[in-house]
Amino acid sequence: MFETINFSLSNIWILICSCLVFIMHLGFAALETGLTRSKNTVNILFKNVGVLSIGILSFALIGFNLMYPGEAFSGSFFGLSGIGLITDNFSSTSLYNPNYTFYTDFIFQAMFAATAATIVSGAVAERMKLGPFLIFALLLVAISYPITGMWHWGGGFLSTLKTPFHDFAGSTIVHSVGGWAALAAVLFLGPRLGRYDKLNSIRPHSFALASIGVLLLWFGWFGFNAGSVLSADPQSVSLVFINTLLGGASGTFFAKVTSWVRYKRPDLLNTLNGTLAGLVSVTAGADVLTPLTSFFVAALGGVLVVFSAEFFNNRQIDDPVGAISVHLIVGIWGTLAVGLFSNIASFSQVLSQLVGILFIGAFTLGFSCIVLLVLSKVYGLRVSSDHEIEGLDRSEHKDLSYTYCFDPVVINKETSNIAN
Repeated sequence: MFETINFSLSNIWILICSCLVFIMHLGFAALETGLTRSKNTVNILFKNVGVLSIGILSFALIGFNLMYPGEAFSGSFFGLSGIGLITDNFSSTSLYNPNYTFYTDFIFQAMFAATAATIVSGAVAERMKLGPFLIFALLLVAISYPITGMWHWGGGFLSTLKTPFHDFAGSTIVHSVGGWAALAAVLFLGPRLGRYDKLNSIRPHSFALASIGVLLLWFGWFGFNAGSVLSADPQSVSLVFINTLLGGASGTFFAKVTSWVRYKRPDLLNTLNGTLAGLVSVTAGADVLTPLTSFFVAALGGVLVVFSAEFFNNRQIDDPVGAISVHLIVGIWGTLAVGLFSNIASFSQVLSQLVGILFIGAFTLGFSCIVLLVLSKVYGLRVSSDHEIEGLDRSEHKDLSYTYCFDPVVINKETSNIAN
């Protein structure tokens, strides 16, 4: 009787957390839209909705079985249990797992998979062709992300090291994977036209949307981290919750103070990215950090993201939303922090964390570069200069992001001009 109640509670809890992670995609959409120009709003929203659907479908077709191939591939680099969702033996019973059903497992993991590709969309905003981006996102979620995820979460070689690699909810497996892919894409594309021309500064068009997006992401992060407990165990869930709460708050505060001192003004963009940096910092060790160490780990993440963004900007590596700094650089930091400050900290743990970071980073970067190179030769990656200046909403979607005049004659005339 007790086992049945525990199974039901855990299964429901993980489904609730899946819904919270789903909400994070709304947060990404609002953040990316707000931090770019209004003439590209339709394009960014189309990509975010498209990536979510592509991620779920491709993960159902092949990604899930690549990431969780079964015990036969324990300790390996690669495994595949089949094509599609194989559910004959454990579709609705606890035979699959003592805490949740097969379907629940897939739903939760599919939300994570789509997140990795969503990270890329913000970094390449305002200049990447829609078709090549969607193909890249499809291959990233269907093949690259599941293979590296299998190395740890699917029983692969990282989980069988003498001191196992530890990444509780994905500072490296999700966030750094998205960050490595974003870095590769940004290097292939180059900066936006006028981005580093002081006479033609590019500014975000809506900090209101960006702030809403970050708060939605923070809200969804409770599901992202606490769902990774993979049960409704009160003690474990509570610890992960408090670490997530303190991580977001600490990252926000220290990024705000650091950027204020550094740039002599209260900088909202750095503050918002500090929130996300604090959350990414504690994601790898949310189950093995104390609240106090979560505070310090996230504080360093908040400081790091400010200087990382400056570093990339000084080298004209154009990332409109700061995705590379938030997800890649801070993701690496959060993963290393497990070996340095958690209750499993040790020299051998640091070495295992480095092995995971290096192997996953090298594979993701190499995979991304190969795919992007092929796409650049076949389709081209970047829109034309005329289309970039005009805005992707008009050039790629033949649509308007915002209508500022309520005169129906003017609206109809403008819409007709776009269509033609």
